[in-house]
Amino acid sequence: MKLRAPSAWRDPVALLALPAVVYLLVVYAYPLLWLLMKSFSGPAGLTLQPYVAFMSDPFNWRVIGNTLRVAAWVTVVCFLIGYPAAFALARAGTVMQIVMLVSIILPLSIGAVVKAFAWQIVLRRDGIVTQIMMGLGLWDEPQRLLFTETGLVLGAANIFLPFMILPIYSVVKLIDPRLSEAGATRGATPLYCFTHVTLPLTLPGVVSGIAFVFSLSVSMFVIPSLLIGDRFQTLSTLTGRSFLLMRNEQLGSTTAVILLALAVAIVVGSTWLAGRLGGKT
Repeated sequence: MKLRAPSAWRDPVALLALPAVVYLLVVYAYPLLWLLMKSFSGPAGLTLQPYVAFMSDPFNWRVIGNTLRVAAWVTVVCFLIGYPAAFALARAGTVMQIVMLVSIILPLSIGAVVKAFAWQIVLRRDGIVTQIMMGLGLWDEPQRLLFTETGLVLGAANIFLPFMILPIYSVVKLIDPRLSEAGATRGATPLYCFTHVTLPLTLPGVVSGIAFVFSLSVSMFVIPSLLIGDRFQTLSTLTGRSFLLMRNEQLGSTTAVILLALAVAIVVGSTWLAGRLGGKT
C-alpha cells in the first residue's frame, strides 16, 4: 500500500505561508488588479483607447525617454563606481571590510527624502561639489547642478549605489584571487586575465546589480521631485501627478501599468540572463 504525499494545503508547514499569501493578495495583488482594470476601462467598457491616446501624444514619449535615459545614466554611474568598490570590499582585510560594509549598509537606514534634501545642499551653487570643482580649477565660476538632469543622476546614483556594490561583492568574494596569478604564470597579461577570467565570473553579480539599480531608478518618485522639480517628468512623477493633482485616475493607471511592465521586463530579463551566465560559469 502506497502512502500518498500530503497536499500543499494539508501540509502544516505550507500553511505557515498562508498569512503572507493573504497579505500579498490584499496589499499588492488587489491594487495592481484595480490599476490594470482601470487602465483598460472606458465609457463603453474595456478598451485600449487610454493606451492609444497615451502613446499618440509626443509629450508622453518624451516622458518615457526621460525615464529610461535617467535610469540608464544612474545605472552606468553606479556600475563605474560600484564594480571596483566591490573588489576593494572583497579583498580588504577583516577590520577594513567591516568598516566598508557598515559605510555601505548604514545609509540604507536613512530615508530617501532625507538623502534627497541633503543632496539639495550639496548640489547648490555654493555647495561642496562647486567648491571642489573650482578648487581643482575645472570651473571658473559656480555652476548650477540643482534642478538639472546631471544633479538628478548624481543624487540618485549615490542613493542606489549599495544595490550595485552588494550583488557584485557577493560574487567576487567567491572568486579565488589566485586565478589571475595562475593566468600570469601562463603568460597572460592582466588585461587578458580580467576580460577572459575575472569579468565573466562576475557577470551574474553585475547583471543582478544592474537590474536592481535600473528598476529602482525607473520607478523613483521622491528623488526627481526634490532634485529636479516638476518641469522634468518621468513615468513615476507623471503617475503621482495624475492621481494627486489632476485627479485623473485613468491616466495615472495607464502610466502605472506601463511603468510596471517596464519593471517586470527588467526583472524577468535580468533573471533569465543571470541564469544563463551563471550556468556558463
